[in-house]
Amino acid sequence: MKTMSAVKGALIAGVAMGTMPMAALAQSAAAVEEEAAPAEEMVVVGQRQQYRGDVPLAAVPQTVQVIDAKTLQDLNITRLDAALDLASGIARQNNFGGLWDAFAVRGFAGDENFPSGFLVNGFNGGRGYGGPRDASNIEKIEVLKGPNGAVFGRGEPGGTVNIITKKAKLDGNFGSFALSGGSWNNYRVEGDYNLQISDTLAVRVNGAVQDGDSYRDTVHSTKYVASPSILFKPSSSTSLSYEMEFVDNKVPFDRGVLAVNGKLGVIPNSRFLGEPGDGPIRVKVLGHQVQLQQKLSSDWYFLAGFGYRDTSFEGFSTEAELALGRQILDNDGTNLARQRRYRDYSTTNTTVRGEISGKVYTGPITHHVLFGADWDRFHIDSLQKRYRPPAYTAGAAITAANNAVNIFNPVYGQLPVPTATITNTDEVQKSYGIYFQDQMDFTDTIKVRLGGRWDHFNQVVLNRSAALSVTNPINSTKERFSPTAGVLFKVTDSLSLYGGYGKGFRPNSGTDFSSNPFAPETSRSFEVGARFATPGDAISASVAAYTMKKNNILTSDPDPNHSGFSIAGGEARSRGIEADFTANLPGDLMVLATYAYTDAVWTTQAGDKDFNLLINPGDPLINIPKHAANLIVNKGFLIGGQRFTFGGGINYVGKRLGETGAPFYLPGYVLTRLMASYEPADNVKITADVTNLFDKQYYSASYSKFWIAPGAPRAFTVRASFSF
Repeated sequence: MKTMSAVKGALIAGVAMGTMPMAALAQSAAAVEEEAAPAEEMVVVGQRQQYRGDVPLAAVPQTVQVIDAKTLQDLNITRLDAALDLASGIARQNNFGGLWDAFAVRGFAGDENFPSGFLVNGFNGGRGYGGPRDASNIEKIEVLKGPNGAVFGRGEPGGTVNIITKKAKLDGNFGSFALSGGSWNNYRVEGDYNLQISDTLAVRVNGAVQDGDSYRDTVHSTKYVASPSILFKPSSSTSLSYEMEFVDNKVPFDRGVLAVNGKLGVIPNSRFLGEPGDGPIRVKVLGHQVQLQQKLSSDWYFLAGFGYRDTSFEGFSTEAELALGRQILDNDGTNLARQRRYRDYSTTNTTVRGEISGKVYTGPITHHVLFGADWDRFHIDSLQKRYRPPAYTAGAAITAANNAVNIFNPVYGQLPVPTATITNTDEVQKSYGIYFQDQMDFTDTIKVRLGGRWDHFNQVVLNRSAALSVTNPINSTKERFSPTAGVLFKVTDSLSLYGGYGKGFRPNSGTDFSSNPFAPETSRSFEVGARFATPGDAISASVAAYTMKKNNILTSDPDPNHSGFSIAGGEARSRGIEADFTANLPGDLMVLATYAYTDAVWTTQAGDKDFNLLINPGDPLINIPKHAANLIVNKGFLIGGQRFTFGGGINYVGKRLGETGAPFYLPGYVLTRLMASYEPADNVKITADVTNLFDKQYYSASYSKFWIAPGAPRAFTVRASFSF
């Protein structure tokens, strides 16, 4: 605790002195880590990305979308979930009371018991309980869609989100500082400073402090984040980098609003149905990443990485009871019976990896080859206790035992003690993988990619709440090979056609009625598309069509004697079309547009794993809109020699299923935003934006009719940033 307090104190002091990220510039998809010189020779300008090799994103035969730090800054985006709203084919999911990031890529969301599995510099950043990801140290976000399991391994077939962070650079001394304030007394300080100590050594620290209320009644949160980094480059062929991640976040657990007899909008979106007396959930993160890059020859590189991340999640929550037999609201339409829970979760994740990449020439064919291996250990220690209201009969008296609240006139203060232990497990997941990839340039216009990954996964689960399991922990081992293939054809210098195929797998957590681990989810995916880019990427566009299938999804056990247990028996399919367009046009005009059609449905009959509601083939997957689109337009002006910008945006999300196995849908919505900026000096910028301009009431995602995440009403933010 002393170490965490010291780090927190150092962060506050650092931010007060003006440290934090903000000045990252956009980079084109064709040059994410390397810049293309004439004849497509690659010149290394920074540390390479693991699992990438020397193939620029523009030559990858799959859909890639890049969201850069400048875009996040211009739109005053400070969280990952808001950033991913700009990407096509990504839909928000149940975010665990606002305590983590959860999203689906092309219809598939993964394990709802954990945050979505995004990467940070190639390391798994979604594992554990790290809270919503702050955008303060994001250099760019790469959304790599489609078949790529042969490289990244255990994940979702829809794609991978990889965050590239701001790191120390040997580019001299520079920095930035920003202050912002907005609706509901929200205040934020950000800072970023890079110090080049010598020709071989640089340090950088960036972070943010945020404090504020919410449009949700009684909800107040605070957040401290910091990411100091060091770069040591003793020679032109060797570099070593270190980066730390620190998070201290306090936010109340909030399951949102509800529908009364299936009707939304009966209570305002501001109504808090938990208990203020629960206090905030405390989320803490302390992580480390070390990466070594060694140039072996003009064409070959060796990369090695080590990561260690410690997360914790602790506190009380009061949540709507979902079992109708215990619920009052479906009987009287006024009083909501609630559970009260105490959670104490902690995780550690250790990763070691190594990779060799380079070129091999066989006659006229150039092979961009990479070969690597990684090892991962993930330890989960989970304790959850619960107070649950008793069964309720219509017309019966409501007592303190029901832990009920009037949804129209809430009176807070009930805090029953959670005594029943429902989770007390110690789980260790160990895995290692070996992967290879060869992207072959047969000619300047034809490129073929072949690859594969072999994974070994071991899971040991100790159920400390059951005496038998204490002496006999569950031990399961699974192995799987995941192939991938792709082809890209350059029709012209600006237009390329591509296609890809891949298989994948993702282990399921937990055990069935007989204490046997579940079979892993397996998937298969296909994609075809076209990519267009003018010289210099002033205009870039892509369109893609895909189809994916997933097996062994958890559903309820059909045996009536196994109530409350699951089996890996479900299947689902997703197919769709996506289009992305970005343009930086003459006259200082920027346009960003995306569209996604997603048809994600179940293909087998089963029972929902949570409520045992019947799922039929053709039923949609939860929280996935069939249609979604974004449009952002920004125009710059020079007035009196000073630059002004004015812009706006529209975000459309179609209706979505709100509860698996139930005929309950969240309505579609259209949100509008306005933004403007003024630059009184070269190093000063003042921005203002208004989100949800017309103050629409909407709902971003849900898990059941009693757990619905409402959207924020109209909000204002003003920001002043200074660079030096």
